[in-house]
Amino acid sequence: MVGGERRLNQLRDQAREVAQDLGFEAQFKRLDTVIGALLGTQAARHLKARQSLARAAGRPYDPHRLEVFDALFSDLNRAALTDVADAAPSGSARENFAFFEAYFSNYIEGTTFTVEEAEDIVFRGQIIENRSEDSHDVLGTFNAAILAPWRDQPPRTVDDFLDWLRNVNALVMQKRPERKPGEWKDKANQAGSTYFVMPELVPGTLREGFARIEALSHPLARAIMTMFVVTEVHPFVDGNGRTARLAMNCVLSAEKASRIIIPTVYREDYLLPLKALSHHMEAQPLIASLSRVQRWSAAFDYSQSRVQLREQLAHSNAFQEDLRNYRLVFPQS
Repeated sequence: MVGGERRLNQLRDQAREVAQDLGFEAQFKRLDTVIGALLGTQAARHLKARQSLARAAGRPYDPHRLEVFDALFSDLNRAALTDVADAAPSGSARENFAFFEAYFSNYIEGTTFTVEEAEDIVFRGQIIENRSEDSHDVLGTFNAAILAPWRDQPPRTVDDFLDWLRNVNALVMQKRPERKPGEWKDKANQAGSTYFVMPELVPGTLREGFARIEALSHPLARAIMTMFVVTEVHPFVDGNGRTARLAMNCVLSAEKASRIIIPTVYREDYLLPLKALSHHMEAQPLIASLSRVQRWSAAFDYSQSRVQLREQLAHSNAFQEDLRNYRLVFPQS
């Protein structure tokens, strides 16, 4: 319902005036009953449509997003997905993976540091001068990537799903009170030409998305669906991309599957398929993109020193920002 309750009430008032002029009092009475049911001021028994019943129950959702969710759900159900084992389940390997996961996840959102600066933040507790908020973004993402329950205990119920998202977003964005960390957005947001779900439709649309996550069986399928639901709804003022990728990786870690790193050079390979699905309901590019980068993420020896690992990542073009002349390559055996 575009415009919310205020616009619906305006529509009812306008209809009342027209009905009196045209002698359509009986028709207006039926309309008034339906609008009252939608607003919760009259019994919902007068409603038939699923979307109307959801609104009357206080859980309105974005019907267009459900069509996009279903397009992805259908292709994920048919996809021949492979199992990619966790390459960094514990110890220093787990720590190194979480570090580069957090580093790249922030870099793609414009929170850019050198690797050395990020190491100072994460491992030495040194907040970069004049960049306290950015520093804590990286640290919060790292903590969510390495610590239970955020790392590997995904929500099992829809209410837990909503709580999980709010808590992780609050952890990542904790030093940005002006961005209302952990609170649902109160204003519409967009990225380029993509307009996300309206604020009043956020919880209901997330609930519908979770139903589709639950119905998938393969870990990667559930992970991709989770990431896309959060990305497409964009439920927070800030930190949506980081929250979405942490939610995706939590699903994978729970199944002892490899988490996913989105390196800088892979930015468009990740973002353009998201846009293709959101705008054109083309799901295959996103499935192929995330399947490939999961295999790439698992192809490194994360137990080696961070210096050696960084060199391997560099040889794979992971840090490259020149997306025209460099592509992601797999490490040599």
